[in-house]
Amino acid sequence: MESRRQFLTFAAVAIGLGPAVAWFGCRPGGEDEAGLSGSPERGFPFQKSDAEWRAALSREQYRVLRAHATEPAFTSPLNDEKRHGIFVCAGCGHPLFASETKYDSGTGWPSFWEHLPNAVGTSVDRTLFMIRTEVHCANCGGHLGHVFPDGPKPTGLRYCMNGDALAFVAGMA
Repeated sequence: MESRRQFLTFAAVAIGLGPAVAWFGCRPGGEDEAGLSGSPERGFPFQKSDAEWRAALSREQYRVLRAHATEPAFTSPLNDEKRHGIFVCAGCGHPLFASETKYDSGTGWPSFWEHLPNAVGTSVDRTLFMIRTEVHCANCGGHLGHVFPDGPKPTGLRYCMNGDALAFVAGMA
């Protein structure tokens, strides 16, 4: 009787954990084994080796762009940037967002309602027990943040970006 109870308990736990194991086993957007969307097999136009990325980026930029981290809210000076210009990828300099599409979402991260043409790509992000849409640079594959369907008109989208993934170039249009 005891072995049957143990077997049934083990079976129930295994069945219950199955979906969680499958969930965690999924890599967002078909990323490489390291979970980086900018791997050579993804075929992004701008590529560097991991050592080159580490040398070119600050520790925080590397964590966000290459390791898919999120900076703490309200820590980026770009959240308060209000000048006319272009927000570019901090990894490769690819133009991403025009300042005219930036708005204060109140979330603590630079937010935009639209990206520039051919600037970004998206993939499914299944981390943190959620399904979200990850946004990455179309040129180098660097992780920028996520897009949500709760933004202002005209698109209704909120591109919630990490400031560490961006650089600002004033005056560009």
